[in-house]
This record gives sequence, structure tokens and C-alpha cells, in this order.
Amino acid sequence: MDACYRLERLILETIPLARAMDLKVVEFDEARLALSAPLAANVNDKGCAFGGSLISLMTLACWGLIMLKLQEAGLKADVYVQDSEIKYLAPVWDELIAESHLDSSQNWPEFVGQLQAKGKARVTMHAEVTAIEGGGVACRFTGQFVAKRQGT
Repeated sequence: MDACYRLERLILETIPLARAMDLKVVEFDEARLALSAPLAANVNDKGCAFGGSLISLMTLACWGLIMLKLQEAGLKADVYVQDSEIKYLAPVWDELIAESHLDSSQNWPEFVGQLQAKGKARVTMHAEVTAIEGGGVACRFTGQFVAKRQGT
């Protein structure tokens, strides 16, 4: 069973909102994770994507990437969003696709090493949703996440 399938199952089985959003794991390439959700399940009163769905999808894309990187390192941890900021730049009128990545000032080996050494680590993540119709970035997310090694 591949990592993307396991992650999608975990999200859908443990987060009811993700089921309602009809979330799917689209792609994982070691440096980024892409999640999608159809507009029909995430529409607002204006016919475009609901802001709450956008931030939820971007938060889960970041959380999911962290979970995949910890899984690669053989670590089990509880991961929490500690703080976040979102900028809504344009409406999304089609499928929601969020791509997450690690902040360029940080790296995965340091994050994993800190978690192994101290049982707790912080990492800054970014995600974007691009508007297919009209192109360009529709919203940006920056979040500080905390991982606590399980059993500590």
C-alpha cells in the first residue's frame, strides 16, 4: 500500500470535514504534497470556493506532508498546527488543488533530528491554491506546525 493511499485513508477516516470536502491526495514528490477537492462539495453562496474549505485543504496539505516525511523517517508523532496566516487573492471557480512545501529556510533532516533528540519540533510550512480559471495563485497559507513524538 503506497504512502499517498495510506495518508488519504488516514485523513478521510479521522477527519469528518475531509470526507465532506471529498478530499483526495493527488501527488507527493518528496518536496511537496498536492491535495484536491471538487468545487461542488466546497462551494459558497457566490458559486466559488468557500474560504473555509480553502484554508482546510491547505492546512491538511501541510499537515499531510509533515506526516509523510515523519513516516519516511520511521517516526510516529502527533502533529498540530500552532499558528497560521492566509491571504485570499482571487476566487476559485473550479477544482480546489492545494500544494504544500517546507519553508525554504528550513530542512527536513533538522526537523526530524530535533524531534528525535527533544521529542518535539517545530516547522514552518507553506501552501498555495492556484486558480485554474484565470491562472495565478488564488490563496496562500503559511503555518507553524508542532510535532510531538508519540510516547514522550
